Amino acid sequence: MLSSLSRPKALALCALPVAALFAVVGLAPLPYAIAQPGSTADVLGKDKGQEVITITGAPVRDTEGQLRMTTIVATGPSTDVDLADVADAWFRTDRAVLPHDSVYPSGKSDAEIEKHNLGQMKESQDAATLAALDHLDLDPEKVKVSLHLADIGGPSAGLLFSLGIVDKLDGDGDGGDLTGGGIVAGTGTIEADGTVGAVGGVSLKTQAASRDGATVFLVPKAECSDAQAELPKGMRLVPVTALSDAVASLRALEQGQESKVPSC
Repeated sequence: MLSSLSRPKALALCALPVAALFAVVGLAPLPYAIAQPGSTADVLGKDKGQEVITITGAPVRDTEGQLRMTTIVATGPSTDVDLADVADAWFRTDRAVLPHDSVYPSGKSDAEIEKHNLGQMKESQDAATLAALDHLDLDPEKVKVSLHLADIGGPSAGLLFSLGIVDKLDGDGDGGDLTGGGIVAGTGTIEADGTVGAVGGVSLKTQAASRDGATVFLVPKAECSDAQAELPKGMRLVPVTALSDAVASLRALEQGQESKVPSC
């Protein structure tokens, strides 16, 4: 049995391995990525001096307002994230802790991941073009669309690309802008049939949109609750499940028929 004098020393010695364990855990890399609001880009405008959307084979109208696609920025695929990073991000509204594999494919090099993301962007652009032209009953063999947006990968700009094409081609022939001359932002994947899919990171994307002046945000309906979590003041969420939903809602807003616009 330990004497009363020796007990504190013995307990202190026992605590050393525990303290060492916490120190190791605190410094050890964890399987997470830290994300924050990224850049936004107006698909109706230019990127590095080049039009984001170029259309030939059909009349194109001049547009006003902006349709801004949104992004998040995450720690790199090879960047170590430790307990201190996670703890800091956990208590911040402008940061999110995400499983590493939900952001980056596992077992891939940085170069392979970049190639994968760019491939997803190309597939998204092709689907966005087909969805927009189908919505407008235009022949993709006659109307050619070129999309340019440098340094951004992934499929989440699909919906905004489609909306930009529809707006430039004056989808309903009334000469009015889908944006109503304002700044509309959003996110969502898109299929060639116009179906809009979820993307993740929407609570960070609404913050990026608000920072860059948007007051309306188009969100995949399945992610309404996520988008509401850190919704910036003055931001209106419009849930969508298809390109036709998004066009109809923006037209209603542009015409002052707000009662026809769904909400989360």
